[in-house]
Parts: sequence; structure tokens; C-alpha cells
Amino acid sequence: MTKRKSAASTTKLDLARVYRGLRGKIIEQVDHAFEEGVLFLQVRFADKTELCWQITTRMIIEKASLAEWKTGDFKQLRVFVRNERDGSS
Repeated sequence: MTKRKSAASTTKLDLARVYRGLRGKIIEQVDHAFEEGVLFLQVRFADKTELCWQITTRMIIEKASLAEWKTGDFKQLRVFVRNERDGSS
């Protein structure tokens, strides 16, 4: 019979996801709430501090455009919507 290593023992700690300052804190309460379409996950500690995640979902139109498809090259004729994140309008 062979021993298998658990996933936890082989996975290295991802330092980009470490919340500095939380190690060693004692958890008093974990709670969640929904308010105005936002999910709040709250972790309250014995030292009267709280870690809170605010989670939302969004659908964003990246681009809406009109193109000619009959020729097969999908020549763009007009752009109706372009996402503001890319800096163009």
C-alpha cells in the first residue's frame, strides 16, 4: 500500500493571497448578510476587529458592433458600445 500526500501538504502558500496581520487572531464569529444585491462575508475577531468581503456579480457589455458578414471578412461598420475600461468611446 502506498501513502498519498494530501493536497494541503503539497500546495505551497500563495503569498499574494495572504492577509497580513490576521495570523494568530482568534475568531469570535463568522456571519454573512445580503444587502442591496451585495453579499457581505464577515469574520469578527476577539480583539474587536473584522475582516469583511463584499461580493457582487455584474454583467458588462464589452463591445456591441455592427459588421458585414456576407463577404466572410466581418468588416466592422459601426461600434455602438465599447467598455469604458479600455479608455475608448
